[in-house]
Amino acid sequence: MYSQRDFTETDHDVFAEQGYLRLGQVLSARTLGDLQQRIDDIMLGRVLYKKMRLQYYDEESGKLRRTLGNEVVSLSYRRIDDLEQDPLFLAYMQQELYRQIVRRYIGEDVSVFRSMFMNKPAFWDQTLPWHQDVGQGWGIDDNPTITIWLALDRATAANGCMQIVPGSHRHGVINEKHMLPPEKEAEYVPPQQVMDLEVEAGEAVLLHNFLLHRSGENPTPDTRRAFSMTYMNAKVRTLDTGQTFPVVFGQNALDPQTMGDKAEELVQKFYG
Repeated sequence: MYSQRDFTETDHDVFAEQGYLRLGQVLSARTLGDLQQRIDDIMLGRVLYKKMRLQYYDEESGKLRRTLGNEVVSLSYRRIDDLEQDPLFLAYMQQELYRQIVRRYIGEDVSVFRSMFMNKPAFWDQTLPWHQDVGQGWGIDDNPTITIWLALDRATAANGCMQIVPGSHRHGVINEKHMLPPEKEAEYVPPQQVMDLEVEAGEAVLLHNFLLHRSGENPTPDTRRAFSMTYMNAKVRTLDTGQTFPVVFGQNALDPQTMGDKAEELVQKFYG
């Protein structure tokens, strides 16, 4: 069902040097199909979660708007958060390979800051500028450093795959406001160092949150879907309410068989 590989010292060395690591195929074709079907079912309202935040692309107005719960039957949702509430996605997040990774870099008690579906629909004409996954706007008392990104569809240069600058995580936090200022691109994003991170459906990539990355347009007739999860120490809290986040490894970790809705405090305001 899930990857049987271990996280090795060689893996650690590559990740420490490059700020990313290809994990390869991390789930079976059947399990990948189950996740693909489940995300479609959530978008189409066949599986409903009252405390799941969605970002809908309104094709008529050409604007994005957020909803709490599924308000529109459409495959044009741009983003869906809080997927740790879903048993299939939670089980994927808790596989043994990921336990080894977070134990190495975070510890035994690990929470998830965001578990996020991202969608570039067919003929999507917007880009995501260069940025790091950190910042004051996240509203938490520490910057997470570990994200695992899963391709639900094949990602290529043609359909707007992620682009990265290997090794750029070693700069540390460049801008606390998340985005790389355009005037700094020449310094931090030399064209010869930019890499297209092309992957097949079912492949995952370990990313350091300080790694500079962006993504382009999708001018093709096919969607490009992905699932991203950011792990962090379970002690990390929100700055305003002191609320902690859902625990996925360690003491009081969520169980796919018994889990409930997300805490009300964590859906009233958007963190991240």
